[in-house]
Amino acid sequence: MAVVGIGVDVVDVARFVDVVERSPGLVPRVLTDEEARGRRPPSLAARFAAKEALAKALGAPRGLRWHDAQVRQEPDGRPVLTTTGTVAAALAARGVSQVHLSLTHDGGVSVAMVVLES
Repeated sequence: MAVVGIGVDVVDVARFVDVVERSPGLVPRVLTDEEARGRRPPSLAARFAAKEALAKALGAPRGLRWHDAQVRQEPDGRPVLTTTGTVAAALAARGVSQVHLSLTHDGGVSVAMVVLES
């Protein structure tokens, strides 16, 4: 296996909350209902960061749809990215067989890191 791409994104949680208050349609436009339901702002910001990190790892190709990547949680608590449509096609075009995701939030920031492997 080889690393195909790495992406990292950092979101200031207070700024994210301000943006969501000004543009309440942002969350449903970017996150699926399952991702957003019952989550506090640091977790919402981390999921937004995960999608940004994934796009960066892919080289930010045009045409990716936000809902074609979804952050889910494994029974043991690990976050995972599931993909469909435009995102799955971009991963396949780059020969990606494994997507690794790490999320964290502390001190007013949320961070996501994505590693793509062939």
